Amino acid sequence: MTVREMRALFEDTLSADGVRALLAEISQQWEGRGVELRESASGWRFQTTADVQEYLDRLNPEKPPKYSRATMETLAIIAYKQPVTRGDIEDIRGVTVSTQMVKQLEDRGWIEVIGHRDAPGRPGLYATTRHFLDDMGLKSLDQLPALDGMLGAQGMLPGLDNDPDAAAQAASATQQEHDEQGQGTLLEAQAELLESEHPSTPDADAADPADPAESSPVP
Repeated sequence: MTVREMRALFEDTLSADGVRALLAEISQQWEGRGVELRESASGWRFQTTADVQEYLDRLNPEKPPKYSRATMETLAIIAYKQPVTRGDIEDIRGVTVSTQMVKQLEDRGWIEVIGHRDAPGRPGLYATTRHFLDDMGLKSLDQLPALDGMLGAQGMLPGLDNDPDAAAQAASATQQEHDEQGQGTLLEAQAELLESEHPSTPDADAADPADPAESSPVP
């Protein structure tokens, strides 16, 4: 529930600052319990704390859907470089992005097309959704961990570098090693965030069961 909606409950007799002050007070009252009051992209909500998750899993043993390393890598690229086209993602990853992979993220409500690039074919521009922020427990994209603080970030996903020249040089320097080792190239630090509730499959290089095998893009 947003602050605006809360004010409407009191017929606007409380200011926005007044509502936030009350929310801060309630949040303090719930500290140390199994439930906490947190602000997300969609507003304020009560949610369980991480330390009680294992007990809730016993009540609901159904396992959450698992996503392949390639799918989570595609999501990370969209999150950090949005808006991007499928071509942009392929340039960064070095392999073709399957339609099924993109559809899986769209069906999950994590990404959406927000426009089209003024280029031949008018490719769709993908960006993350508010639902993505809610699921990740973020209020805004500003809360994503900084790439500068991630060890090996640009070496593993050089296309995420804001400097195109540096990205190209890094990509060239790491391409041979990448091909030989068959790395999934998803940043471990990003994986901890993006897979906290939706872990990837154990095989880092395996494609989604429904996804066709990925191949290198045609030049």
